[in-house]
Amino acid sequence: MSAVSGIAQAQSVALLGVDATVVDIEAWTGSGLPRTTMVGLPDAALTQAKERCRAAVLSAGYAWPAQVLTINLTPASLPKTGSHYDLGIAAAVLATQGVLAASSLRGIILLGELGLDGVVHPVRGVLTALLGARRRGAEQAVVPTSQLREARLVEGMTVRGVNTLTDVVAVLRGGDGVTPPPVVVTGDATAAGPDLADVVGLTAARWAVEVAAAGRHHLCLHGPPGVGKTLLASCLPGILPALCPSEALEVAALHSLADASIEALPVRPPFSAPHHTASLASLIGGGARIARPGAISWAHRGVLFLDEAPEFSGQALEALRIPLESGEVILGRSESTIRYPARFQLVLAANPCPCGLASTPQSTCTCTPMAIRRYATRLSGPILDRVDIQTQVLPLKQSLLTGLGGEPERSEVVAHRVGQARSRQAHRLSATPWSTNAEVPGAHLRKRLPVPLGMEAVDHAVAAGLLTARGVDKVIRVAWTVADLAGADRPTSDHVFAALALRQGQSR
Repeated sequence: MSAVSGIAQAQSVALLGVDATVVDIEAWTGSGLPRTTMVGLPDAALTQAKERCRAAVLSAGYAWPAQVLTINLTPASLPKTGSHYDLGIAAAVLATQGVLAASSLRGIILLGELGLDGVVHPVRGVLTALLGARRRGAEQAVVPTSQLREARLVEGMTVRGVNTLTDVVAVLRGGDGVTPPPVVVTGDATAAGPDLADVVGLTAARWAVEVAAAGRHHLCLHGPPGVGKTLLASCLPGILPALCPSEALEVAALHSLADASIEALPVRPPFSAPHHTASLASLIGGGARIARPGAISWAHRGVLFLDEAPEFSGQALEALRIPLESGEVILGRSESTIRYPARFQLVLAANPCPCGLASTPQSTCTCTPMAIRRYATRLSGPILDRVDIQTQVLPLKQSLLTGLGGEPERSEVVAHRVGQARSRQAHRLSATPWSTNAEVPGAHLRKRLPVPLGMEAVDHAVAAGLLTARGVDKVIRVAWTVADLAGADRPTSDHVFAALALRQGQSR
């Protein structure tokens, strides 16, 4: 940081998606009639910061420059949005007035919104901003006291909390800041949710959900309304392994962009279930100037559940194609290109026809053949080709409703098997960037891993036009997952047949 007469500099952070850039806030005072000018591509909320900061400085008992004041945000070509620059702007201005030494601002990231009375309010994205600043060498930060828990999740950074602008001045003069609340670093691993024990019968569908969880495979559930598709999908997060620390930090950083404060690192994978009326922007992400994350990013490292999937707009469904393969979404805007992670596990639920009764015994469906066909084509071939497992959820039998089907397994029992299968995958893939079967590229499947036995059945399916090249890779991945659940070192012909049946939506 440099400082000469009339010039001071503070630091904050600009966020473009999850990418953070340290921004230098320069304040310069010169002769002339009193006016304040802000340059450096600020948005409307940031342009109004000069009025908030002026009122806050005066309310705290300090003087606002009585001459020309220019505030420059560097790099000037980077779009900047949000109210979290207020603390940095106020600190830089106070340094030009001699209230603070210019050297006291060196290397300190300032985040927080100022009220007109000088109170510091929480802002979004504190965790994401500090993670980016830490990667660029920052070691100190000042944040609102209410967000200390969130900020102190960043390792290797000294963070102090403030409640008012007066506290900010005290901290930058060498004070310790407000006494922080107790730090909680993990969430609740036993959060309540639907249990597989609540699912009566549906043995084949339960097994398909277990295989999907074990390999992190995408899943499509077909069946009449009321049969249990939504309940099965809601049970999926409860049998998934807990997030590792690095994954939890990724999820928390994303959610920090939406929530004003993150109290703890999450333990359970997130579950996002947007309504079928959701717009393209709310599902994928979007916005006029700076694109915001959508439902697929809120589901990062977790489950994205699209209930009544054929009712979603075709444009929204087709936009899932690239994120399903790449694990991220890139949103281009006139001023910037935003990247958000979106490595989610997709679960689709669909009825067989508009009334839902086409596949039921003694069907009373009144839909015309053309209506049924039109409804089925709402889930396009390219989308379904990216779904690893498709299963029919059949109506219950009376014997299961009366308890003759036996006591269903609880989620914790299934989760134990899923955890063991994930461990086998992690061991097998330990020398690679991947940890689950669903992530393994086709080239690695074919060249670096043993070829599953019984591939003749797959060849027959390809010859009959039932499988694409992508479908072959997905069958092999699912076969490895079935083998992992069975404790086998190599998929056998039975595992391949099971994977082929799951891929083609056949009951076992």
